[in-house]
Amino acid sequence: MMLEIVIRVEDLLGKRTLIVGEVGSGKTRLTARILEELVKKRLGDYVTVIDMAPESIGDIGGRLHTYTNAIREVRYLAPEVVYTPRLSGRTREEVITLAMYNAMNIRRYILEYIQNPTPILVINDLSIYFHVGDPLDIEECIEVASTFIGNGYYGKRLSEDRGSGISMREQILMEHFMRLMDVVYRL
Repeated sequence: MMLEIVIRVEDLLGKRTLIVGEVGSGKTRLTARILEELVKKRLGDYVTVIDMAPESIGDIGGRLHTYTNAIREVRYLAPEVVYTPRLSGRTREEVITLAMYNAMNIRRYILEYIQNPTPILVINDLSIYFHVGDPLDIEECIEVASTFIGNGYYGKRLSEDRGSGISMREQILMEHFMRLMDVVYRL
């Protein structure tokens, strides 16, 4: 049985919010509900979504379009392809190469947001950028947004990374970003 979390969108406006948890814990689903509420409150024109998630593989990953049509009412930025380095990479080198490909493709959308920000920024699966991406890019995004709502993986199930070090880096950076937030939901 899943615990239902009740969130009032009004309580998130003007704040930095991060939703964290294990694979399949409902992070993207909760983010989709928040996005729907923002759109219902006629704030869609003020929202940018950067969707860093890969398409679903079983219960792993998942883009916001899988959960809500509200993405049609906001500025939606997402690379065409995002890989799952820990699942797809067979060697240390492959894991790092896939993570670097992701970071390079995602960074384009981060820079686009920084150059043309909206007051509300939503990031789906920001932890994937932390595999090798520059955390200062994300900090800058958060700084230019009045309201930040993000989610990311924080757990043990995906710790095997073929010796690449991306899992440890991801965990350390997620912990760092949790400390920067006003609100953290642990699912």
